[in-house]
Amino acid sequence: MNKLLVLILFFIISNLIFSQEKITFSSANPFSFRDIIKDLDNQTTQQVSGILTLPNNKNNEKFPLIIGVAGSLDWGEHHHKYLDKYRDMGIATFQLNSFESRGITSTVGTQTEVTTAMIILDVYKAFEALSNHPNINKDKVALTGWSLGGAVTLFSGWAPIKNAINTNLNFSAKLAFYPPCFAIPNNIDFESVPTHILIGELDTWTPSLACEELEIIMQENGYDFNVTVYKDSYHSFDRDSDISIMKNAYSFSDCRLKIRDDGAVLMNFLNIPMTTPFLQKIGLSFCAERGPKIGGNKISRDASFIFAQDFMSKHLLNK
Repeated sequence: MNKLLVLILFFIISNLIFSQEKITFSSANPFSFRDIIKDLDNQTTQQVSGILTLPNNKNNEKFPLIIGVAGSLDWGEHHHKYLDKYRDMGIATFQLNSFESRGITSTVGTQTEVTTAMIILDVYKAFEALSNHPNINKDKVALTGWSLGGAVTLFSGWAPIKNAINTNLNFSAKLAFYPPCFAIPNNIDFESVPTHILIGELDTWTPSLACEELEIIMQENGYDFNVTVYKDSYHSFDRDSDISIMKNAYSFSDCRLKIRDDGAVLMNFLNIPMTTPFLQKIGLSFCAERGPKIGGNKISRDASFIFAQDFMSKHLLNK
């Protein structure tokens, strides 16, 4: 059987099992949290899309939904494996394509072309569009993301951002994989939603210690917020790959930043707000290094897949 025939058969079978739809909506390009909180109406409009995939082709059924957000390297094979498993459980998935929509393939080493603020806005605009979809139960929607997408998962619930976007939509659960936890708002006011972080013990790109520190802060403020740290594991421990060094990526182990109430992230040095790409580059030079390790750990990877399925089953399927 030739390769073309195999691809055709795969396409036919996939469409018999899953129903896919491209969803396009209007978002914008705020560089920083401050741009959302103080100046959202003046941001450049941006068309963004994503792929909604239903567990099967039953068009008269409403499904719970998981919105997925990729990291700085955009979508990879390990991300899709999670989405596949969620659909096998009977949960619809939405692959948010914030990078592709802006013509970007990676933000490693800069973190400026597609920012956390941009993607948070994308998430809520996607949620708004999907809440009206006939096959989606808007009261059972979870958010998950990896690395940069993990930051989106965490900070999408920060009250000043959510209030500025002016949305009444609420997530049922949030699962963040190795997010950057080293920037903490002065105002600990978040959406009250079960939130869990999965991160590697040896991660220096997004240091695990910072997430454990955030866990203490969030729990002291009454939030259902927990962290699981996987031993002997680096950034992207759930990849099926060997350990390697990302020479141009940031290593944030020594960074601890504050976020003002207006959304400005402050430098370690003199508390100068990093509200532009230039100021962010200068600010990170005071604490960030280069060359974190990245790669898979089979034990942690297997454990994270099991945890993710159990977590989503508990909060979306009530099992």
